[in-house]
Amino acid sequence: MLHVVHHADYMAPRPERGSFRFDKYYLVMEELRASGAPLTEHAPEPMPREWLEAVHCPDYVDQVFRAEVPRDKERRIGFPVTPAITSRVRHTNGGTWLAAKLAMLHGYAANSAAGSHHALHDTGAGYCVFNDLAVASNRLIAEGDARRILIVDCDVHQGDGTASLTAGRTDIFTLSLHAEKNFPVRKARSTRDVGLPDGVDDDGYMAALTRHLPEVMADFAPDFVLYQAGVDPHAHDKLGRLALTDAGLALRERFVVSEARRRGLAIASALGGGYGDDQRAVAARHAASMLAMADENARAARPA
Repeated sequence: MLHVVHHADYMAPRPERGSFRFDKYYLVMEELRASGAPLTEHAPEPMPREWLEAVHCPDYVDQVFRAEVPRDKERRIGFPVTPAITSRVRHTNGGTWLAAKLAMLHGYAANSAAGSHHALHDTGAGYCVFNDLAVASNRLIAEGDARRILIVDCDVHQGDGTASLTAGRTDIFTLSLHAEKNFPVRKARSTRDVGLPDGVDDDGYMAALTRHLPEVMADFAPDFVLYQAGVDPHAHDKLGRLALTDAGLALRERFVVSEARRRGLAIASALGGGYGDDQRAVAARHAASMLAMADENARAARPA
């Protein structure tokens, strides 16, 4: 069973400025529903303002809530922040928190959006408005749902915002596997960064992942895992520089979930990046990613 968080507001109207397209968010759900796999959909509540202000600058949060974000910040984000976008990002952030809560009940759950790892303290960036990974982690720890959270970021772009927002915290560990020469040009410092050269294929990627992830889990000893499961390391991604195949992405997802579940850890995923002119193909990669993780979670739950 895949427990997936989704809301109609994830599909915001296409903004009049900027190149970001929101088409894939409803296409992902179409792919999941058509897959025939057992599926339960959950709708999130909009994230409360005070949860966002615990991580982001209150003045910036206010700008987003009023849909009056300065143009220089909108340029960094990549699209204008309209009232529809305000509702969207409140729901996508609430979605990652809800996915985490569901994962604690079911072992694994997915948010069908978010993974907004470029958003910084007082501004958004790189198509990200609020950083759901940092906000959800902070809230889960504040409420006593977790003590030590590992954020695994396998998007092709470094999770610079997440790294910056959690820097210095001993209860949150950020592991980022990314294309070293890709956006952002100026990287932040994650707890552990694994920068990969252009063109890394399935074997090279899995060699890095299987080396670093078990070691981090053993050393940090998290009690919960948040996973940014971007599919933009795919060879056909428009903004990627790596060369993973469909099979390689599935192998990645199964390994991340299996490493968590064999230690008895719940894991929640956020959608992350995935770009291309064929939005249906991108959505299919995201859907396959979530289904592979749900299948691995089910396998881990079966008696030996």
